[in-house]
Formats: sequence, structure tokens, C-alpha cells
Amino acid sequence: MATHPSKRSYLCAGSSSFDDPDVVEVSPAAAAAAGGWNPGHQKRKRSQVVPREIIEIDDDPDGVVIIGEKAPVEKNKHSVGCPLVWPKHVKTSVAGDTAGPSTYASNSTAIMGGFKKFDGLDIPPGMEAPLPWLQKTAAEMSSNSKPIPILDEKVDERYSTFKQFDTVDGHSDHYYVKPELRKALVVKKPSKDWAKRIQHEWKVLEKDLPDTIFVRAYEDRMDLLRVVIMGPAGTPYHDGLFFFDIYFPPQYPNIPPLVNYRSGGLRLNPNLYACGKVCLSLLNTWAGSGCEKWNPSNSTMLQVLVSIQALVLNAKPYFNEPGYANSANTPGGEKRSLTYNEDTFLLSCRTMLYSLRNPPKHFEDFVAGHFRKHGRNVLVACKAYLDGAQVGCLAGNGVQDVDEGDKSCSLKFKTSLKRLFEELLMEFTVKGADCSKFLSEKAKQSAASATTSRGPPADTTLRL
Repeated sequence: MATHPSKRSYLCAGSSSFDDPDVVEVSPAAAAAAGGWNPGHQKRKRSQVVPREIIEIDDDPDGVVIIGEKAPVEKNKHSVGCPLVWPKHVKTSVAGDTAGPSTYASNSTAIMGGFKKFDGLDIPPGMEAPLPWLQKTAAEMSSNSKPIPILDEKVDERYSTFKQFDTVDGHSDHYYVKPELRKALVVKKPSKDWAKRIQHEWKVLEKDLPDTIFVRAYEDRMDLLRVVIMGPAGTPYHDGLFFFDIYFPPQYPNIPPLVNYRSGGLRLNPNLYACGKVCLSLLNTWAGSGCEKWNPSNSTMLQVLVSIQALVLNAKPYFNEPGYANSANTPGGEKRSLTYNEDTFLLSCRTMLYSLRNPPKHFEDFVAGHFRKHGRNVLVACKAYLDGAQVGCLAGNGVQDVDEGDKSCSLKFKTSLKRLFEELLMEFTVKGADCSKFLSEKAKQSAASATTSRGPPADTTLRL
């Protein structure tokens, strides 16, 4: 991905309180590398997947905008029901307590049956597990037993064949399903130029998306997109999933698209507000000049997405705060940046829990498969941070790629992370992630604690 060091991109930001709307200048990244409007731009090829069977299960009841023209894109319809209330289980502070109650499906038979996977835990002989769901005797346990996945056997397959770009039906939970409610103009009779430009955007996204960005377009609503961006490694956002709802107004491309971050009520970045606002100069939500602003001729939706991933979800988001960039590489600035990263990682973990419990429509399989695959890495990182590693310093599988020196995590952070770790452990286990190592450690610790609390056995020797 090419960069342009002579140019700068500006983002809007807030104060370190996570609440105050302010602005900030941010160093440039690979924003412009996504490519422009020029259809001759060289495309990166990627592998194609085999489409699945199509089941249509819902119509559009609102009748707000129906656009019949369809772009020549391969179709892979897949509609799955899901809870629509994304922010219901939200907490707005970073401190202490963990996220809201779990919202497991009412059909709990499969979930409870899945607890058989705990039977292989290595609890010391003769010890009774202190947790109801771990109550098995040593004789019933085998160290060779394999975890039994709780999700159906085709989740991994659907996750591995999940296309980076695809068109779908059903948009009922989209933020801009009724744009007039968001103070946006409605696309009633789209012009041919508008439709042609949207089709071009679809083609660019289908061919050039990075491996860590996935997009769904809507066949009957060309004005809508839904995007998930994976948190980059080496940042406090690593292994996380961050969803965005996008709307192409009737004036597009003369004005930029509207973008809403599905925050779950949490503000984990100065440029991503709890209300969903995304501050980026390319979106004209903050001042800029030249190539920093949206250009109807050259700017693209792909450029916006890459800018969010590179400029917003970065390794040191603290310096996106207004006026804080000048304190970079100073002892005080770096210390505050580390504290900010700790708070950000806690919020990122909570966002993981929200995504697992309320996956956005058409991304249910992706969310389940992603955390089934990456859940163990998240837990390994949590353990490393609890042991003193610096947040965001892990290259993968718990390996530290920087020397943190005296920059180990704070006691306050570790206390909060311990509570979140327990919730993540249970959620990842229920979803079928490989958590056997951590469950075994937990069982041993609980058994040892129970032994200590009982004290030495009473002396029953008969004395004359």
C-alpha cells in the first residue's frame, strides 16, 4: 500500500475524556493508496469462492427507497435472523464492572449440550470443581478428550467462504434504512450517473479490498453498504471487529458518503464517537485542503475505508486528540498514550462481546467464525497484559515485538481486565474457540483455592 509523506490527512477528535468533541491533525498514512475514480487503476486479484444456495426470508416493509437497477456483481444471498437491538447491553464507562448480561438464544439445548467440552479439564484427583458447570470427578475426565464445538459444523465452512464483497437482501437493521430520520436526503429517483458511479464503487471494492475489510451491498438499496474492519495487529484494536453503516446520498459523488460507526454506546477512539459519528477529513467531517478533502472525481469508498483502518484504528490513538500530537515521543505524552491504550483495549473487548451477542445482519457467520478462530489469540493477549506486557505490543500468539521496559500495564487496568477475561473466556468457549488451556488453568486454580479454604484435615486419632 503506497503512502504519500508529503500530504497530511486531518481527523476530528475528542478529548481524553472520550466525550468532548474536538479536532486534531493526524499524520498521513496510506489513505490515498486505495485508488481513485480512474477505472484504469490496476486491480489486485483475489480468489473467488463458490456461492451457496439462496433463501429469501424477508421483504422490505418500509417502502422508503426501492432502486431496481442492479450492478453486474455476483450475487450470494443469505439472510439470517438476528437481534436488532445493538446497543441494548451497553455500558458507557471503562471502569470496573464488565459488560451487560449475555443474550443467549432461547433454544438453550445446544448451548447446554456444548458444556460437554469441559469434561476434558485436568482437575486434580479427588478435588470437586467449585463451579457447577465444571463438576466432574477425575475418573470421568480424560486428558485426550477433544472439545465438542457448540456451533454447527458448517460455521467454519461458511466463515472460510465468506466473500470480502457480496450483495444481499434485507436491510432492516441498517442505520440509514430511513435516511430522512438521519437528516439526509432520500434517493427517490436516482440519476443514471449516480447509479453508474455506485456500480463503479462496487467493482472497485470487489477487486481491491484489503484482506481485513469485508463489505455487503444491498440489491434493492444501492444507496446502502455495511462494512466490517478488523482491528490491525500491533494496536489496542487487534483481533476486534468494527462495523460501519454507509449511505450514498442522491448528491453523491459531489458530496462524500455518510458513515455511521456501530459503537454499541462506547467511544474507543477520539475519531469514533459514541453516537456513531466518524470524524475524517475525507468525509468532510473535519477541515482539510487539497487531497485531504473529498474529491468527486478521484475519491472512492475504498479510500474512505482504508483511511479509517490506517489513520483511525492506529497504534497510538491518544495522539489523535486535539493538540496532543506535539507530545508524541515525550515521557509525559508516551505515558498518557499507554494509559489511553489500556482503556481502549478494555472497550475493544467489550465491543467483541456486543458483536458476539448481537451480530449485525448478514455478518452472523463471520462474527461467529472470526472469534472461533481468533478467540484464543485474544485470551493469550489478555494473559500477557496481565503478566505485564504493554498493550498493543504483541506480534501474535503472545510474542512481544517491543521491549516495554518499565511500561508494563497499570494495576487499575489489570483489575478491570481480569473481570473481562472471565466473560470473554465463557463467551469464546460457548462459540467453539479453543479455550481448553485457560479452562484447565481456571479449574486448577479454583481447586487449589478450595483446598486452601478448607484448611488441614481434622485429627481423628484415638488417644488413650
